[in-house]
Amino acid sequence: MNPLTKYREHKLPVSFYRHHNVCLVARRLLGKYLVTCFEGNLTAGRIVETEAYAGHTDRASHAWNGRFTERTAVMYEPGGLAYVYLCYGIHHLFNVVTHEAGTPHAVLIRGIEPVAGHDVMLARMQKKQMDISIGRGPGNVSKALGIMVRHTQTDLQSDVLFLADGGSAIRSADILVTPRIGVDYAGEDALLPYRFCLKGHPQVSGKKTMR
Repeated sequence: MNPLTKYREHKLPVSFYRHHNVCLVARRLLGKYLVTCFEGNLTAGRIVETEAYAGHTDRASHAWNGRFTERTAVMYEPGGLAYVYLCYGIHHLFNVVTHEAGTPHAVLIRGIEPVAGHDVMLARMQKKQMDISIGRGPGNVSKALGIMVRHTQTDLQSDVLFLADGGSAIRSADILVTPRIGVDYAGEDALLPYRFCLKGHPQVSGKKTMR
């Protein structure tokens, strides 16, 4: 079997992304696979850390208070598209657009456990051997998987960039819920429990303290 086929057969349906509760989507993404196949190079990682961003009402969101720009326009599309933006002019950060059209919710993928295409990831990360930095933190997620700003608006039903079911549910007891990282500018919204990760996983970045 073509390795890509294994993941493609379990691709998440559009309905998964259209749920109205962005935090629930962020939580359910734990354990799912984020898959890319650019120029025939298959890479995949098991999602271990996510952050939810709740659009108009969330001061940490790029779409807070109805902001609509060329960059954020994709957030207003129906859920199931990629939103990729450049952070600090260096890091390409991959987000999943959720909810229905007009409600700009999104989930940032902050950490993955590499499961396929290790050699390709090593080359992209300019490393000789695998270590916990590969897939740890949102910038490294995109770098390892080859995701760049040009992939924003990609339909997640495509075969070049998509998410697939991991085959087993994550127990609530194994999930850590905390405030998000690096959003102090959001005031009280910086304290919202919108970050979800697998307890003790080496590819989880930042603070590990339970909220």
